[in-house]
Amino acid sequence: MRMRKLVGDRCYLSPPVPEDAEPWTLWESDLDVALPLGGEAYGVPSLDRTREWIDEILRDGQHVYSVVTLEDDALIGRGMLVQIDRVNRSAMLGLVIGEKERWGQGYGAEATRLLLDVAFSLLNLHSVRLGAFAFNTRALRCYEKVGFRPIGRRREARLVGARAYDIVEMDMLASEFTSPYVRRHLPD
Repeated sequence: MRMRKLVGDRCYLSPPVPEDAEPWTLWESDLDVALPLGGEAYGVPSLDRTREWIDEILRDGQHVYSVVTLEDDALIGRGMLVQIDRVNRSAMLGLVIGEKERWGQGYGAEATRLLLDVAFSLLNLHSVRLGAFAFNTRALRCYEKVGFRPIGRRREARLVGARAYDIVEMDMLASEFTSPYVRRHLPD
């Protein structure tokens, strides 16, 4: 059974369910999806390992979510807040829309806003950062649209197919974000 942790206009964040293991594993085996993510492209996807990871996420209360459409409850992606630093109140954001037929429809931007709302409105974090490969222009446009700002560039940080690619580092501060979803649940 899916639980709706935080609901947007078109999608919501849900703690993963065991059935999510198969699509998550399939996404990691699809180079169109996995190459822009990083290390996922280099590993051998394993359904058993993904099931173990989902068990660990649920057991440890990690902030890793399935991205699900409101319209038809279709699993389309995965989002996460990792490397959470409670002292400095920071985290790293990761997102994948694994269902390619949903690319370019605004789900990535909405899922990013949902994750930021969890980070800033529920976890009381001060900053959220991310890194995206320079060739991942779709993701970079999405993150800029949501309000992330470039803060640096790691030159030639990723080698793929005998070519070196830069990583664009970005961040957002809590003061730069206005809650679009959590505030719906609070009195004016």
